[in-house]
Amino acid sequence: MMDINTQTAFEANIPSAATRYKENLRKNWYKFSRNKLSVIGLVIVLAVVVVAVFAPYVAPFPEHAGSFVDYEHANLAPSTTYLLGTDNIGRDILSRIFFAFRGALYMAFLVLVISLPVGVILGLLAGYFKGTWIDTVIMRTTDIFLAVPPLILALAISSVLKPNLTNAMIAVTVMWWPWYTRLVYGMATSMRNEYFVTAAELIGAGKFHILFREILPNCLSPIFTKMALDVGWVILLGAALSFVGLGEQPPTPALGQMVSDGSRYMPDLWWMTIFPSLAIIIIILGFNLLGDGIRDMLAKGEHDRG
Repeated sequence: MMDINTQTAFEANIPSAATRYKENLRKNWYKFSRNKLSVIGLVIVLAVVVVAVFAPYVAPFPEHAGSFVDYEHANLAPSTTYLLGTDNIGRDILSRIFFAFRGALYMAFLVLVISLPVGVILGLLAGYFKGTWIDTVIMRTTDIFLAVPPLILALAISSVLKPNLTNAMIAVTVMWWPWYTRLVYGMATSMRNEYFVTAAELIGAGKFHILFREILPNCLSPIFTKMALDVGWVILLGAALSFVGLGEQPPTPALGQMVSDGSRYMPDLWWMTIFPSLAIIIIILGFNLLGDGIRDMLAKGEHDRG
């Protein structure tokens, strides 16, 4: 048995929780920062979020995001006053893009907040109870939704609802949860017979504990990666809906709607279409690069093996 001095010295060498947290944070950042493209993606995402949150303060002409008309300055090419030019009724393109970021991020956030828990819970249940009626009902329903192309399903749902941002989010959410169900189902199926799950069952752990304390933590890495990648896809799908008039309605700016409005004046007034299109590309690129960085960061043991 250790004496008091030996035990005290042993305990002193055990790092505190705060120290372990800082060390893990440092290691994770090192893994993430090894990929310079991921850092660029993080910068892009942070810049878009900051611009969206503080749009009324950073936009050159915040009043142009609403019902504003100034025909005297309509159809102006990019200049020092209007960096990205103006549209056909005199509104600043840059200011409207800043405010359009708000709707795009808001839609992506709510879609994932709703579809993620639904998809994850259904995937856990189907994977753990594989071979039962629970598995059959959940996965056959999932297969039905996955059999329909996402954009077609979203367009069909949006077309029967009143065109606005809320109904566009409902349409995207309805067709987004099956992807998380399928992802988690595959991982839960492979883990249901692992030793740590069997051990939890043998000591009498409940189903809730096994699903959410044993299986789910081991699924978080691919879920977080998919979340980051999905933000870009949701924004792209929302832009497609607004492009055809089924998303945010005027005068509220939406990236897809701005591209659609400007396409009627191509190629003469090219800036009305090109710059909103570039904004969509940049925000999607940022989240895709960020997702790649998160995947590399959460890859267990990759750095140690290197």
